[in-house]
Amino acid sequence: MINLKISPQAKRVHLPEVVGKGYGTFWNFKGRYRVCKGSRASKKSKTTALNIIKRMMQYPEANTLVVRKVFRTLKDSCFTELKWAINRLGVSAYWEIKESPLEMTYIPTGQKIYFRGLDDPLKVTSITVEIGYLCWCWIEEAYEIMNEADFDMLDESIRGAIPEETGLFKQITLTFNPWNEKHWIRKRFFGEITGKDAQGNPTYKFHDSWISPDGQIYATTTNYLCNEWLDTADLKVFNTMKENNPRRYKVAGLGGWGIVDGLIFDNWREEAFDYLAISKKPDVKSAFGLDFGYTNDPTALFCGLVSEKERTIWVFDELYEKALTNRAICDRITGMGYGKERIKADCAEPKSIDELRDAGLHRIRAARKGKDSVNNGIQYIQGYTIIVHPRCVNFITEISNYTWAEDKFGAKINVPIDDFNHLMDAMRYGLEDMLVGPAFSFD
Repeated sequence: MINLKISPQAKRVHLPEVVGKGYGTFWNFKGRYRVCKGSRASKKSKTTALNIIKRMMQYPEANTLVVRKVFRTLKDSCFTELKWAINRLGVSAYWEIKESPLEMTYIPTGQKIYFRGLDDPLKVTSITVEIGYLCWCWIEEAYEIMNEADFDMLDESIRGAIPEETGLFKQITLTFNPWNEKHWIRKRFFGEITGKDAQGNPTYKFHDSWISPDGQIYATTTNYLCNEWLDTADLKVFNTMKENNPRRYKVAGLGGWGIVDGLIFDNWREEAFDYLAISKKPDVKSAFGLDFGYTNDPTALFCGLVSEKERTIWVFDELYEKALTNRAICDRITGMGYGKERIKADCAEPKSIDELRDAGLHRIRAARKGKDSVNNGIQYIQGYTIIVHPRCVNFITEISNYTWAEDKFGAKINVPIDDFNHLMDAMRYGLEDMLVGPAFSFD
């Protein structure tokens, strides 16, 4: 039992019943960096949210900063998880929750949870707390941060002396899905330097879970087997994945690092740009493509600009969301300001296309089929430079992991993997007329 400091008569919460098992060391660790890579449904985000609320209520002078690469993604992720945690602990009466600005306040003391996006770095580095100290930072979906220097900037903002008598400590928590073994996070937090190679570069021993010798890093790997509350239907998803797609199961099921070799697109870079200025160029055309999903796969909308003269594709926006009805898809696209755009959609769902047209997306059309359409589309796109705006985090994730499949001997074959392909497919749909002409089409 623990006593949460919410009143003279403290509310008693039995944590094992509320939190579950599998995160004991993560929960109690007080070193500088607490890092958890995990599969889907491993309850890493929910555990982190519960831990933050519990800590805030135990330490009356602590404040927390919650960060994602793009601010607009916070409301439907971390903010929602923290609201869930407050309700799970049964302490909603003690918290004030505001959506404008996005903020949570612990009423008895005035401590706050702040929400920021790295797409506005000045707002990250200029936080001044009203009460106590900025002690903790939670970076959700940390794999979205492709540039290690952006993390260093954030790391430097969580500094400053804290009086020893407070019992407080400073800590940055990173949670993420481990898609890419080449991501800087692997070397920095899961790699132990063991020496140097012949060229003088450091050599590493990599750990799935470890505490660094200086006690400043706890990095661990979790998976869905840590989540004792998954029902039969949830477990069936992973068991089916294990049988039918072992490669995906290793990453999405067991939390292993994704091995990224044989990338399909290496002709891209992440770069901020003014899409309105680019759209005014005389030779630039817009391109919108839609790939349908629902339960297990997201509905994905690709939003791009294309210059055939400059051989450049600018990716400026995206929709990437599961469980959207056709009505909701229409509402989302309209709300993004693209309801009047010409959209090419997956022709495998003619009924959905008709429903979207009736709902208000009057210019939506089916992408056409053609022989070898996928590979031909890939070949044409490989001839362009792709510039991706930093806010398109799902596009960056997919294009960083979209690879050629392997045969049973491990050799690459001329077939893309059936994974990380929702926005990749949507891109092909959206670009079909401009890249290969109106007589050709894509699946």
